[in-house]
Amino acid sequence: MVGTRRGLVQAAGGLAATGLSGLGLPGVGLSGMVLSGRAAAQPAWPGRPVTIVVPYAPGGGTDIFARALAEGMREAIGQTVVVENRAGANGVVGAEVVQRAAPDGHMLMVATGAHVINRYSMPSIPFDPVKDFTPVSMLSGFPLVLAANARLPFGDIAGLIAAAKAQPGSITFSSTEAATSYAGNSFARQAGITLIEVPYRGSGPQLNDLLAGHVPLGVTSTVAVLQHVASGAVKVLAVTSTQRSALLPQVPTMAEAGLPGYEFNGWYGMYGPPGLPAPLVQRIFAAVQASLARPAIGQRLQELGADLATLGPADFAAFLARDNRRWAEAQAAGLITTAN
Repeated sequence: MVGTRRGLVQAAGGLAATGLSGLGLPGVGLSGMVLSGRAAAQPAWPGRPVTIVVPYAPGGGTDIFARALAEGMREAIGQTVVVENRAGANGVVGAEVVQRAAPDGHMLMVATGAHVINRYSMPSIPFDPVKDFTPVSMLSGFPLVLAANARLPFGDIAGLIAAAKAQPGSITFSSTEAATSYAGNSFARQAGITLIEVPYRGSGPQLNDLLAGHVPLGVTSTVAVLQHVASGAVKVLAVTSTQRSALLPQVPTMAEAGLPGYEFNGWYGMYGPPGLPAPLVQRIFAAVQASLARPAIGQRLQELGADLATLGPADFAAFLARDNRRWAEAQAAGLITTAN
């Protein structure tokens, strides 16, 4: 991943470059005139408020991250940046809005890795998640967690497995999209237990029901759950990464809890519509970097468990191609069940 500190230099240079026209200078040759003419022909960005679509319900980890990012971008680009929640169909509804938008940089999307998995976990979607969008930046990677209502009688993975084996099919877990669904079902399969999945439209509604005890378990992100762990309303049984989270050092990994080899990490990425011009993509990426570099924004997100290591457009595109192959192989191996 491209570290945030190195990205700050890129961001500062990228934002500064957007303010230089080079027009009307003496001694400009024919090639310079052509380049200047092309630059002048490009529409200004941002020429109006920028919308970041979050294709999930309000209050979840993606929503929290996107709103913090938008706050920093407003100051970086000197224009209003609004977050619009377009929940539905595991993120497909909101993604389709962005996929059909004009490629002018005024409508973007922040989504999780489920955006890629949807192609393999749903019977049909109206776009190709990789080819029909312009990758702008991977924003953050993070471990998922298996969280439980604090009033449950067990407090660790061993206790959960024992309870599930004592009464098969009696325990439910909540998911929000394809990534958390896959992580939860993979855990149950490897643990040799039966858990009943309850899907939600976002981690906001999911956590409301987890706090109320309507659903005992939830697979979610550190960004979404950390505040509820601090209040004592939720306990985390395990993290899905290979190493413990620095924010939850007392919580074991799945491997430490008795499931060797289990690993699953989530991530947030920013996309634009197809056909977004490369120079504009770089300007948007520079604004993202500048936003995450602001101390108030960066500290807030790091406290919620976001690692703030980013990938630029080219590296993010390469990552998406690898991730797409991973899920294609998982489907071929029968590790992903396509919903009807």
